[in-house]
Amino acid sequence: MTDAALHSGCRPVEASAYWHPVTPTLADATDEALMLGYRDGDATAFDLLYGRHKGGVYRYLLRQCRNAALADELFQDVWMNLIRARAGYTVQAKFTTWLYRIAHNRLIDHFRRSDPAALSLDDEESAVTFAEPAAPRSVEPEAGAAAREQAAQLLALLDGLPAEQREAFVLQQEGGLSIEEIAAATGVTRETAKSRLRYAIAKLRQGMQAWQ
Repeated sequence: MTDAALHSGCRPVEASAYWHPVTPTLADATDEALMLGYRDGDATAFDLLYGRHKGGVYRYLLRQCRNAALADELFQDVWMNLIRARAGYTVQAKFTTWLYRIAHNRLIDHFRRSDPAALSLDDEESAVTFAEPAAPRSVEPEAGAAAREQAAQLLALLDGLPAEQREAFVLQQEGGLSIEEIAAATGVTRETAKSRLRYAIAKLRQGMQAWQ
C-alpha cells in the first residue's frame, strides 16, 4: 500500500477537536458575583463566601471585643445578618466593605447595649504588616522563642491602641480594605480613616523598634 493510499482515508484531527472552552467555575467568581448568586438562591455561593471571609471577620471581631466567647456570638450574628439582608443586596460597593460594615454595626450594637460609656468606635475625631510570626520548623529554639516574644509584643501593642485605631488597622490587615473602604465600613470620612490608620501604624512601629 502506498503512502497516498494509506493516508487517503485518514483526515488529520484538528487540534481544536481536543480543546474545549474553559467555563469559569463558581470558585473563580468575584465576591460580588457570589453574593448576587446567593441572593438569587445559590447556596453554594454562600459557602464559598463564608470560606473566603470567615477567618478575617472572626479575627476582626476578636481584636475589637477581646473575648473569644463574645467574638463567637458576634461572628454568628454577622453571618445571620448577612443572610437576612441577602434579598435586598445590590452591588454598591466592594463586598468586603459591605460585609465589614455589617460586622462594625454589630459591634456598635453590642457596645451600646453593654456599656454605652465605653463606646468609641463611632467617634469622628478621636506600613507595618500584622502577622503573628511563626518560626520555621528548622530554626533554633532561641529564634523560635524570639519570634513568639515578638508576636506577643505586637498583639499587646495592638490591644493597647484606641478602639477606632485598632479597628482601622485590623480592617486593613485582616479585611484587605483600602482607606476609602475602611471609611465606608465604619461610617467616617476618608481623612478620619486615614488618620486613624496612620496613628495606629506609627504607634505599632514605635513599639516594635527593638525588633526592627
